[in-house]
Amino acid sequence: MRAKREFRNRDATQVAVLDALVERGSEGMTVLELRTRVDAEIDALDDALTTLKTDGLIEADTRSNDRVVLVPAAHVVPEGDEEAEPSLVERLRDRLPF
Repeated sequence: MRAKREFRNRDATQVAVLDALVERGSEGMTVLELRTRVDAEIDALDDALTTLKTDGLIEADTRSNDRVVLVPAAHVVPEGDEEAEPSLVERLRDRLPF
């Protein structure tokens, strides 16, 4: 699952972070887990997380085991039938090994 269309016109790293968090859902991800899912330098990831947090698109949540995870804000997650058909470029990118 991917973030809503209105949040996809951001920096590629920000979109990758949002997509990874939306896919994981309410379970959330640690920064280290995000680092393995998002192909970006650590500084770019830090900048993306800062911007997304400032814009209210992600939230930090402390779990019972004192583990801090990042989760997407509720308005970023698409409704069940709201997920759009992938564009031609996105389908090509998924099929070709880049």
